[in-house]
Amino acid sequence: MKRKIHIVGNWKMNQTLASIKTFFTEFNETCAKYNNCNMWIAPQFIHIPYLQELARTRNLVKVGGQNCSHVNSGAFTGDVSAASLKDMGADFVIIGHSERRAFFQEKDEILNTKTINALNAGLKVIFCVGETLEEREADKTKAIIKGQIDKGLAKIPSNKIKDVIVAYEPVWAIGTGKNATPEQAQEVHKFIRGHINSTLKWNSDELIILYGGSVKPSNIDELLDCQDIDGALVGGASLVAADYDKLCASGNRK
Repeated sequence: MKRKIHIVGNWKMNQTLASIKTFFTEFNETCAKYNNCNMWIAPQFIHIPYLQELARTRNLVKVGGQNCSHVNSGAFTGDVSAASLKDMGADFVIIGHSERRAFFQEKDEILNTKTINALNAGLKVIFCVGETLEEREADKTKAIIKGQIDKGLAKIPSNKIKDVIVAYEPVWAIGTGKNATPEQAQEVHKFIRGHINSTLKWNSDELIILYGGSVKPSNIDELLDCQDIDGALVGGASLVAADYDKLCASGNRK
């Protein structure tokens, strides 16, 4: 079946109010023509309202968070709850990014709680999975991803399944300049779709699965040509309006 392409920019801890204004001054000139592509951006959470102000006037770009707490409220200094993200105007949240797993030691059980809380708060969730270079070289890619899916996406309410997107991000290809070949990426995406269908009993034909790992204008077309790749979770290339525009143009053509 035909699934709509999503181009999701993860700005990480980058951009200022001034640079965001410059970004949208440039991007808003062309993005209106990309009707066949969903354009999402995740800034630092304090910038969500400002991004909404710039993007929602044209009702074209959805804005979301890069992470949320595993609890809804309480004495958790520095955290932000899923409900607070929703109050700020967020449409979605990224959960389980490899940097959160590696630097903050976030485990699948905690990520599962975050996912359920976010869905219950009315957010869509981009749930990230992926393997390290050592795990790939040990031929453990599928076993690692299977475990991440089985634990991280357990007990999702049936009426919320439609709000879950999965992103495959090979850890060895993030910020390294390396990239999985289209064949490698397609193999894993096909496995994810099949495993979710057979194990979680979701209708995975409708599931959006993104690829994230050094995606840029020069390689996105060959990735989007793959049957089971429905878009991209993009880091550095989404910070520059001209590059993000090219990514969205590619997504719009598919």
